[in-house]
Amino acid sequence: MSLLWRFLLHLFLVAAGATATAEAAGGALPGCPDRCGNISVPYPFGIAPDCYRPGFRMICDSSINPPKLFLSNGMVVSEIRDADLVVEGPIAKACYNSSLRNVVKFEVTWTPYTLSRRNKFTALGCTTVAMNFQGDEEFDVSSGCMSLCNNASTINSGTCGGIGCCQVSIPRGLKRLGSVVVRGNGSAALNLSPCSYAFLVDQDSFIFQMTDLHNFARKSTVPVVLDWALGSQPCDVAAQSSKYGCGTNSYCFNAINGNGYVCRCNSGYQGNPYLPSGCQDIDECADPSINPCSHICTNYLGDYACSCPSGTTGDGKKSGTGCIDSRRLPLVQIVLGVGLGSGFLIAIASWGYWALRKRRMILLRENFFRQNGGLMLQQRISSHGNAAESAKIFSAEELERATDNYSESRILGKGGYGTVYKGILPDKKVVAIKKSKVLDETQVEQFINEVVVLSQVIHRNVVKILGCCLETQVPLLVYEYVPNGTLTHHLHGEGHVSTLSWDIRLRIAAETAGALAYLHSATTRPIVHRDVKTANILLDNEYTAKVSDFGASRVIPLGRGQVTTLVQGTMGYLDPEYFQKGLLTEKSDVYSFGVVLAELLTGQKPLSQTRPEEEKNLAIYFLHAVRRKQLLDILEPRIRNEASREQLEAVAKVIERCLSLMGEERATMREVATDLERLRVRSSHPWALASPDSSAASSHPSTGSRDIWSI
Repeated sequence: MSLLWRFLLHLFLVAAGATATAEAAGGALPGCPDRCGNISVPYPFGIAPDCYRPGFRMICDSSINPPKLFLSNGMVVSEIRDADLVVEGPIAKACYNSSLRNVVKFEVTWTPYTLSRRNKFTALGCTTVAMNFQGDEEFDVSSGCMSLCNNASTINSGTCGGIGCCQVSIPRGLKRLGSVVVRGNGSAALNLSPCSYAFLVDQDSFIFQMTDLHNFARKSTVPVVLDWALGSQPCDVAAQSSKYGCGTNSYCFNAINGNGYVCRCNSGYQGNPYLPSGCQDIDECADPSINPCSHICTNYLGDYACSCPSGTTGDGKKSGTGCIDSRRLPLVQIVLGVGLGSGFLIAIASWGYWALRKRRMILLRENFFRQNGGLMLQQRISSHGNAAESAKIFSAEELERATDNYSESRILGKGGYGTVYKGILPDKKVVAIKKSKVLDETQVEQFINEVVVLSQVIHRNVVKILGCCLETQVPLLVYEYVPNGTLTHHLHGEGHVSTLSWDIRLRIAAETAGALAYLHSATTRPIVHRDVKTANILLDNEYTAKVSDFGASRVIPLGRGQVTTLVQGTMGYLDPEYFQKGLLTEKSDVYSFGVVLAELLTGQKPLSQTRPEEEKNLAIYFLHAVRRKQLLDILEPRIRNEASREQLEAVAKVIERCLSLMGEERATMREVATDLERLRVRSSHPWALASPDSSAASSHPSTGSRDIWSI
């Protein structure tokens, strides 16, 4: 009877699954096309109305032979896979005989796609500088590399180490990337490399060959991998929604690159997990070549069982004991064995269920803690003693209420490392809440870096950290609210040009220099800010300067004057020595601060398309004017009228020392702060530091400044 019952059950299960088999076979919804030329288009993708999930629409151009598949934004698709797809990406090209500079952009914002970490940003050429920018402004560089070569004997095919070819990784969760390639104007390597190239490419599809320096001119695109996922919520949240995308007999796991989730068929099933009944049972017993049983194989939904014929015993598996003859066991032994075995299995199953449930909860908490850098934060705090004891740990609910659930109206600003919101705590205290982007491990490290660095710093001209939150999908940082905006806003914002007086600008410069000098020399270990610019100098209602945004900062180890790092910063402020060699020192901040000083004097932006080609960079523009004795011509009119000749000469000399191309020739930040503070005090109290002979000359600064000769 038992064999007959098993046979009937097997027939019933096979019949029950037969109606759904046709749906899974094609991978598309019933009645929908599942191919475009030679490319399979499985659901959730689709090329016809009502055949795709929102965001997964594709276009099949059948007027081309063979037909071509496109994303809705026009990118050509060459392959669709389980959790990613391959598209044709653009190439930035700059040639010696034409344009020496070119920019391309790759963007999949507001789509279910994310640039895969399988891609590498790559540059080819012998005098090539290639840079990435993630925002709208190409001057906001996030990474880059340089490729040089003098002769063919130095170039090694198969490697991209900076000779003929260079490569860098991209961050996790990236949805848009701009690439700019600049070719040097030298002709020494022209025969080797007439053009320079920069592009994002699938690392498995590109192996550098020396012939690429010439032959790459024939290419117009390269393969780029895009990861894809459903929605923007993790599995536990999405599963509660009516729009949940995983079908029956499947499971969900969170996307490893950005937000959303991906579906897979359960063990023992195969097919398309995004279709309602797309995952179908695998009949392990049907194919004798893979049948795991030695005698009797019974297939179940998602599983199978091996058994032995009557009169034999064993596990019935080819890889196990198989089936061997046995004599009849006494009835008492059978009953006792079955009873004890059943009781043991029930006990083990109960214990396993509760243990598994408890383990899942622990893993979930640990996952969020690790994801937001909790282990790293613990390590940093222990290595810095009591540095972070004053920082409060906020709950996710507290910060959601404080920001009105992160309302767009509460956004104070956006930067390369995240978005800053205005928050109001229950005690009515106003705070700034920084919500970092979820990209990769480096951004988690930047968040932890900012917590630890700010916890060590106690200075009136550095923003004060109030706490952090590690309970959410993205790390959050809470610090004091500085109400009067950024120095950039007051220098270049609409309606704010020339609103800052000379005295206020001089005080802002002195306070900022003092804060940077403190970071370089007064803390336990030197801290290099690495992104000094007017956008990172905040002002309160009294125009007191506050240095902010320490996401890119680095601590210099004791006994070392420099560290080698991936180049980060903002074009126009970036130390050229640091950009070329990747060696970060305190003098890198000094150079950036020199650009800030020039900005305060001239009121001009650090990079401008309105200036001559060779003087688009404010640092070069300023130094050329000083050396041609034409400084007065580039100063903001209000500064010409309010500052004295002595002050302008002194500040110009400070800027020259800051902007030296050689780091060792620059002043220290402490020297700069001392010079500016002396000027500020003398401006406020002329009798305090002036000599008897100089008092008359400085008693009428505004009148004298109108007759100042060029310096």
